[in-house]
Amino acid sequence: MQYVFCNQCGHRNPPSSTFCSSCGAVLDKPSLRTNVLPKTDPLLDGLGGEDNAVVHSGEVAPGEVLLVVRQGPEIGTRYTLEGDQVSVGRVPDNDIQLDDFTVSRQHAVFVRQGDAWLVRDLGSLNGTYVNSRRVEESVVQHGDEIQVGRFRLVAFFGS
Repeated sequence: MQYVFCNQCGHRNPPSSTFCSSCGAVLDKPSLRTNVLPKTDPLLDGLGGEDNAVVHSGEVAPGEVLLVVRQGPEIGTRYTLEGDQVSVGRVPDNDIQLDDFTVSRQHAVFVRQGDAWLVRDLGSLNGTYVNSRRVEESVVQHGDEIQVGRFRLVAFFGS
């Protein structure tokens, strides 16, 4: 069975659906046509107007990792990865609370391994994506875009 995914919230709907059962958006029917989208650079391409995900050289201290919300609710919000792990989810007991219905209660966790950081999905319904690829676990690098629900966060590493 080929499901239809909502372009607004990512919810999986039965193939005969016209509207998303989660958010009510009109669903696009899959076509045999392939749309080629221009390649984007999360560090250079703005969302129109001012890009709130811009981090200037020297703003991130050496050894520090900064996540900036680039798209979704709370655009421009900044989070610093500190300690050995940082939890992400919808409920307040997470280190990073992303309060939106597309985010699971306990969605993902960032884990420090030496000088590197990993992001690990915690069995979330909508998944965790790094650079538009769904991952169970992935190393996070400077400039990577991490998607949690409708939130897209860009990682900036201090040098």
